[in-house]
Amino acid sequence: MTFIMWLIVGGILGWLASIVMGRNDQMGMILNVVCGIVGAFLGGLLLAPLFGTGTINQSDFSIGSLFVSFLGAVILLAILNFFRRRRHA
Repeated sequence: MTFIMWLIVGGILGWLASIVMGRNDQMGMILNVVCGIVGAFLGGLLLAPLFGTGTINQSDFSIGSLFVSFLGAVILLAILNFFRRRRHA
């Protein structure tokens, strides 16, 4: 059951991050899930020690962990946008 919740919450966080970064029309449901889960991993590496919380990847579904996972997804999309612009320029 935890795996299903992990996919659902990861998809929602990835979708919200894609809206914030203006990439919602370019991403589908599977990419939103991947973005949310990989972003949560990235947020766990970079931001969780700063905020003193876990992430959704660690089965911590608190407000702090959702925020850290969301910020990780936004950072992931910002990095992807940076490299995509560099490749086209």
